Formats: sequence, structure tokens, C-alpha cells
Amino acid sequence: MAFVISGACTDVLDKSCIEACPVHCIYQGERKMYVQPDECIDCGACEPNCPVEAIAYEFEVPDDQQEHIQDNRDFFYLPLPGRDQALGVIGDARDFGKAGVDTPLVAESPRS
Repeated sequence: MAFVISGACTDVLDKSCIEACPVHCIYQGERKMYVQPDECIDCGACEPNCPVEAIAYEFEVPDDQQEHIQDNRDFFYLPLPGRDQALGVIGDARDFGKAGVDTPLVAESPRS
């Protein structure tokens, strides 16, 4: 895994990270953004563009946000609520659009 978007992104969805990503590996859920770990090239272009500092390299995620490391992966590799199959490797967030659903961790978190 490369970069991770933590809970600080929930209900913010600024999308500056999407514009900065050269490989278009940042996908939009309903309330939060997610980095596809197998598409990310570890360039770090997204990190300084996040206004809430929600993006960090996997090994630099703050202790109180560690659950988002696995949750970020789960968004792509476990079936999301209401879906029969996992998203997997998609290839280009621009073509995919908005997922319209989040992982249970994010969906069940209190609204900002």
C-alpha cells in the first residue's frame, strides 16, 4: 500500500487530491475519498494538496487513524454494502466516477 486517506476527509470531499494525482488512483465514496493501493505509484503529489491533512504514507498514518489503513484497502477488496463484488483494480478514477457508498467504518461514523 502507498498513501492512505484517513478519517479527516470524511464529509469534506475537497477533491484537490484528485486533481493532483497523476495516475488517477483516488476514488470517491459517498462521504470520503480512497486511494487504490495497487494503482498508487507512491509519488506523494496528493499529500500536500489535502486541506485537512488527511493523506499520509502508510507508515506515517497517525496512531489514532490506523484503522483507515485497512479500511482504505477494504474499500477496493471487500464487497461494499449493497454490492455483490469488490471493486478491485479499476484503472482510472476519472472513468469510474463516484462509488456512492463507503465502507462500514466511514458510513457509520458520526456526520460532521
